[in-house]
Amino acid sequence: MNIEVRKRNGIKYYYLAHSYRKLGKVRKLRVYLGRNLTKKELKEKRPAAEISIDEKLSALAEIRDPYKTVLTSKEINDLKDLLSTSKIKISHLSEDQWRKFTETFTYDTNAIEGSTVEQKEVNKIIEKGEWPERSKSEISETLGVAEAVKYIRKTREHLSMPLILELHRLVFKNSKAFAGHTRKPGEEVAVMDSRGNIVHRGAPSSMVVQLLRDLISWYEANKKAYPPLILAAVVHNQFESIHPFRDGNGRVGRLLLLNVLLKHGMPPVNIELRNRAEYYAALQRYEKGGDIRPTIELLLKEYKVLKKRFGV
Repeated sequence: MNIEVRKRNGIKYYYLAHSYRKLGKVRKLRVYLGRNLTKKELKEKRPAAEISIDEKLSALAEIRDPYKTVLTSKEINDLKDLLSTSKIKISHLSEDQWRKFTETFTYDTNAIEGSTVEQKEVNKIIEKGEWPERSKSEISETLGVAEAVKYIRKTREHLSMPLILELHRLVFKNSKAFAGHTRKPGEEVAVMDSRGNIVHRGAPSSMVVQLLRDLISWYEANKKAYPPLILAAVVHNQFESIHPFRDGNGRVGRLLLLNVLLKHGMPPVNIELRNRAEYYAALQRYEKGGDIRPTIELLLKEYKVLKKRFGV
């Protein structure tokens, strides 16, 4: 670690910096120390800054590198066998089927995150403009998810920073002040279980944008090499590991999963509320060991439900 000094308008700004290598590139973490500091002040501030950098490196180490999700030919063939035995028919839904799917997807994706809006109320909110006795934020997020699904159907973008930010903005524009904006410097996140143990730590806020760019690059490099379900699973799981927003990561991640499938000619898929525990367990398997098979198996399970409901 070393001290960096930057001069602007005659003022010296001091940072503690640490370089590290990722994806064959040298990258840097910085912690701001202050401006026009004396040697004594620098010495006093350095220990806390070193701890901060160590914490960021530790959190960064927990975020998988999507480029390390390299599947062998056997693994890809095994997953293709899963796809073939599931008998997924590549087709497009009718407008009426899309309406029903959108309502189901909107209910489940919000309910997974704790929304109290009931399934029967979603239709009234989206189609009839009615406002049941629910919080304004829950109603606006119901409308927001439905609008985001409509947006996905029209956009030609597979995966990009503008797409990620726009999906978050659409869903939360009337409920969260930070809609459409990734976490600011210093906004760190950790998810704890009922015992207070950390079960997931998002990427350091200073690395969020770069990690999203890495994911987009991985997708661009592999979108013609891997089957759509593999692409969708990695994009979704990696996005959730990065946790780029203060809130709303689950919903945006599931929208991205949906978008990747649609862009490759696959039918849409929904993660049902009743499968929430299995969904979270699949995310943990990916985060801890890079195993995407549980996610693939869950998606195939959900496709069977879709097939029964819509005949796809």
